[in-house]
Amino acid sequence: MQEQNFKNHPKFAPLYHYILSLVTLAILILSIINLVQLGISHQTVLLFLMALAFCLIFWLIRSFPLAVQDRAIRAEESLRFYVLTGKLPDNRLTKSQIIALRFAPDEELLALAERAVKENLSNKEIKQAIKNWRADHDRA
Repeated sequence: MQEQNFKNHPKFAPLYHYILSLVTLAILILSIINLVQLGISHQTVLLFLMALAFCLIFWLIRSFPLAVQDRAIRAEESLRFYVLTGKLPDNRLTKSQIIALRFAPDEELLALAERAVKENLSNKEIKQAIKNWRADHDRA
Protein backbone atom coordinates (compact mmCIF):
# COMPACT_ATOMS: atom_id res chain seq x y z
CA MET A 1 0.00 0.00 0.00
CA GLN A 2 1.28 3.45 -0.96
CA GLU A 3 2.39 5.70 1.91
CA GLN A 4 -0.36 8.16 2.66
CA ASN A 5 0.19 11.93 2.77
CA PHE A 6 -1.68 15.19 2.26
CA LYS A 7 -1.57 14.97 -1.53
CA ASN A 8 -2.82 11.40 -1.90
CA HIS A 9 -5.10 10.91 1.12
CA PRO A 10 -8.50 11.57 -0.53
CA LYS A 11 -10.21 8.30 -1.31
CA PHE A 12 -12.09 7.91 -4.57
CA ALA A 13 -14.14 4.96 -5.73
CA PRO A 14 -13.98 5.33 -9.53
CA LEU A 15 -17.21 3.43 -10.21
CA TYR A 16 -19.10 5.65 -7.75
CA HIS A 17 -17.38 9.02 -8.11
CA TYR A 18 -16.93 8.97 -11.88
CA ILE A 19 -19.14 6.41 -13.63
CA LEU A 20 -22.27 6.38 -11.43
CA SER A 21 -22.21 10.14 -10.91
CA LEU A 22 -22.06 10.74 -14.67
CA VAL A 23 -24.80 8.18 -15.35
CA THR A 24 -27.00 9.78 -12.68
CA LEU A 25 -26.46 13.25 -14.10
CA ALA A 26 -27.14 12.02 -17.64
CA ILE A 27 -30.42 10.39 -16.59
CA LEU A 28 -31.56 13.60 -14.92
CA ILE A 29 -30.60 15.78 -17.90
CA LEU A 30 -32.23 13.41 -20.40
CA SER A 31 -35.42 13.25 -18.34
CA ILE A 32 -35.57 17.08 -18.30
CA ILE A 33 -35.01 17.22 -22.08
CA ASN A 34 -37.71 14.59 -22.52
CA LEU A 35 -40.11 16.59 -20.33
CA VAL A 36 -39.45 19.82 -22.25
CA GLN A 37 -39.61 18.30 -25.74
CA LEU A 38 -42.59 16.01 -25.24
CA GLY A 39 -44.50 18.18 -22.80
CA ILE A 40 -46.09 17.28 -19.52
CA SER A 41 -47.63 13.83 -19.51
CA HIS A 42 -47.82 10.99 -17.02
CA GLN A 43 -44.83 9.29 -18.61
CA THR A 44 -42.54 12.33 -18.82
CA VAL A 45 -43.35 13.48 -15.28
CA LEU A 46 -42.87 9.94 -13.96
CA LEU A 47 -39.52 9.64 -15.74
CA PHE A 48 -38.40 13.01 -14.33
CA LEU A 49 -39.49 12.08 -10.78
CA MET A 50 -37.69 8.74 -11.04
CA ALA A 51 -34.53 10.51 -12.23
CA LEU A 52 -34.83 13.00 -9.38
CA ALA A 53 -35.31 10.16 -6.88
CA PHE A 54 -32.26 8.41 -8.32
CA CYS A 55 -30.19 11.59 -7.81
CA LEU A 56 -31.36 11.85 -4.20
CA ILE A 57 -30.54 8.20 -3.57
CA PHE A 58 -27.11 8.70 -5.16
CA TRP A 59 -26.41 11.59 -2.75
CA LEU A 60 -27.88 9.91 0.35
CA ILE A 61 -26.10 6.61 -0.25
CA ARG A 62 -22.82 8.47 0.30
CA SER A 63 -23.82 11.09 2.88
CA PHE A 64 -25.31 8.72 5.49
CA PRO A 65 -22.20 6.52 5.82
CA LEU A 66 -19.95 9.60 5.87
CA ALA A 67 -21.94 11.04 8.77
CA VAL A 68 -21.53 7.79 10.70
CA GLN A 69 -17.83 7.71 9.83
CA ASP A 70 -17.43 11.28 11.11
CA ARG A 71 -19.04 10.32 14.43
CA ALA A 72 -16.71 7.34 14.75
CA ILE A 73 -13.67 9.49 13.99
CA ARG A 74 -14.74 12.07 16.59
CA ALA A 75 -15.14 9.31 19.19
CA GLU A 76 -11.76 7.75 18.31
CA GLU A 77 -9.98 11.10 18.42
CA SER A 78 -11.65 12.05 21.71
CA LEU A 79 -10.42 8.77 23.20
CA ARG A 80 -6.92 9.30 21.79
CA PHE A 81 -6.83 12.84 23.17
CA TYR A 82 -8.04 11.58 26.57
CA VAL A 83 -5.39 8.84 26.66
CA LEU A 84 -2.67 11.40 25.86
CA THR A 85 -3.84 14.16 28.23
CA GLY A 86 -6.37 12.78 30.69
CA LYS A 87 -8.80 15.41 29.34
CA LEU A 88 -11.31 15.60 26.54
CA PRO A 89 -10.46 17.71 23.47
CA ASP A 90 -11.17 21.43 23.63
CA ASN A 91 -14.87 21.90 22.90
CA ARG A 92 -14.00 24.81 20.60
CA LEU A 93 -12.57 22.33 18.07
CA THR A 94 -15.02 21.90 15.21
CA LYS A 95 -16.03 18.57 13.75
CA SER A 96 -13.96 19.17 10.61
CA GLN A 97 -10.91 20.16 12.69
CA ILE A 98 -11.16 16.97 14.77
CA ILE A 99 -11.54 14.89 11.62
CA ALA A 100 -8.44 16.53 10.11
CA LEU A 101 -6.46 15.99 13.33
CA ARG A 102 -6.81 12.22 12.95
CA PHE A 103 -3.90 12.35 10.52
CA ALA A 104 -1.59 13.94 13.11
CA PRO A 105 0.66 11.55 15.05
CA ASP A 106 0.49 11.56 18.84
CA GLU A 107 3.63 13.72 19.04
CA GLU A 108 2.01 16.49 16.98
CA LEU A 109 -1.63 16.16 18.04
CA LEU A 110 -1.76 18.32 21.16
CA ALA A 111 0.19 21.28 19.78
CA LEU A 112 -1.71 21.17 16.51
CA ALA A 113 -5.08 20.96 18.28
CA GLU A 114 -4.17 23.98 20.39
CA ARG A 115 -3.02 25.86 17.30
CA ALA A 116 -6.21 24.89 15.45
CA VAL A 117 -8.31 26.48 18.19
CA LYS A 118 -6.18 29.62 18.57
CA GLU A 119 -5.78 30.29 14.85
CA ASN A 120 -9.13 28.81 13.75
CA LEU A 121 -7.34 26.60 11.21
CA SER A 122 -9.37 24.97 8.46
CA ASN A 123 -9.21 21.21 7.99
CA LYS A 124 -6.96 21.75 4.95
CA GLU A 125 -4.59 23.98 6.94
CA ILE A 126 -4.43 21.39 9.72
CA LYS A 127 -3.60 18.61 7.27
CA GLN A 128 -0.93 20.76 5.60
CA ALA A 129 0.65 21.53 8.99
CA ILE A 130 1.20 17.85 9.80
CA LYS A 131 4.86 16.90 9.52
CA ASN A 132 4.66 13.10 9.97
CA TRP A 133 1.43 11.91 8.41
CA ARG A 134 -0.54 9.25 10.32
CA ALA A 135 -2.30 7.20 7.65
CA ASP A 136 -5.97 6.29 7.84
CA HIS A 137 -6.63 3.39 5.47
CA ASP A 138 -9.93 2.33 7.06
CA ARG A 139 -12.15 5.21 5.96
CA ALA A 140 -14.99 4.94 3.47
